[in-house]
Amino acid sequence: MISNLQVDADRIAEDIDALAAITEPDRPWTRRAFSPMFLKGREWLTNRFAAAGLTTRVDVSGNLIGLRSGTGAGRGTIMLGSHSDTVPDGGRFDGIAGISAALEVARALKDQNIELAHDLEIVDFLAEEVSIFCVSCIGSRGLIGQRPDEWLTREANGMTLYEGITEAGGHPDVASIRTDIKAFLELHIEQGPVLETGDFDIGVVTAIAGITRIEIIVEGRADHAGTTPMATRIDALTAAARLVLDIEHLGREFAQGAAHFAATVGEFTMEPNAANVVPSRVRLLIDARAENRADMERFIELIGESVNWVAAETDATISPPKLISDNPPTPCDVDVQSCLDAACDSVGAKYRRMASGAGHDTAWMARITKAGMIFIPCRGGRSHAPEEFAETEDIALGAAVLLQAVLRLDQTL
Repeated sequence: MISNLQVDADRIAEDIDALAAITEPDRPWTRRAFSPMFLKGREWLTNRFAAAGLTTRVDVSGNLIGLRSGTGAGRGTIMLGSHSDTVPDGGRFDGIAGISAALEVARALKDQNIELAHDLEIVDFLAEEVSIFCVSCIGSRGLIGQRPDEWLTREANGMTLYEGITEAGGHPDVASIRTDIKAFLELHIEQGPVLETGDFDIGVVTAIAGITRIEIIVEGRADHAGTTPMATRIDALTAAARLVLDIEHLGREFAQGAAHFAATVGEFTMEPNAANVVPSRVRLLIDARAENRADMERFIELIGESVNWVAAETDATISPPKLISDNPPTPCDVDVQSCLDAACDSVGAKYRRMASGAGHDTAWMARITKAGMIFIPCRGGRSHAPEEFAETEDIALGAAVLLQAVLRLDQTL
């Protein structure tokens, strides 16, 4: 491990172990937003923020924020943070590592009697993961004024989202858009194998891939599976299978380019789903992610061509690709990337530039400020699973990079 990082790895490990332990007893590591366990974790974080000398509050969007005031009146805010909510059965480091690293930056500044000109805020965003209300990044969208009003009436588990935000300490009927944030940084586990296999300490994120979800409906004809000749069938499943293989083939081709690309058929339903009936209808949903918008547009175009070809070959009726959601890629700020490069050099961390294939609160913060991310390795690239794991030393090194980046931004913003 690199020495003299000016951060305390033991405190980071204590944070992570304590917060991860606040979990559904029979489902480690589960602490979903809007649950009693989430609120218990928030209470623990509030006390931890206060112990670090931060002034705590919950903003109108339900985000927990700890403030360390700067010396320069009107200079604005440098914000660090991530999220403490989890997916079911898999949230020991996802989000928590970023909050702990950010909190350690505040503690290190306090320990070393370093005063910043800018205010420093540590944030735990509300509901970064897909929540019980089937929407994500609720807190960061709210902070920048991009949370749709109609979301507030969504219902789940006997409550509305309005009530859930209120229970978390927010005031969802109050509009508030932050204009003082001069930079935002987030540390996160990579959730992939690139850093580990390449023996890199840090990934400096260049962009957060856009996520497009595409629905295709394949209509065939239900017939008796035992008596209908193979040559006369219109089997929706076999037609859909050809499409799935085409989608995988195209995804692999695009992934060979310089920019990040991935495509997955993650939802697949068949009707009537009976052993003795030729399938009559299949619905498939493609999750496609691209760092380069032009790649996504070309991918959609080629999927349309594949639909036409498979329909002609099989006599199935196949709907044109329908965009269910379409979010463009979000580039990280180039000045922040350079700052993070320099911070890595200053602590002796081996780093590489890379895109994020997953969504993060940073993508929303980038709409209002200079935003950037750093990745640290996770074992086997595993995430969103009980086996998710990151070494304390790797998180501490990431925290040291964050600290150096904050000091540089404080001077240059």
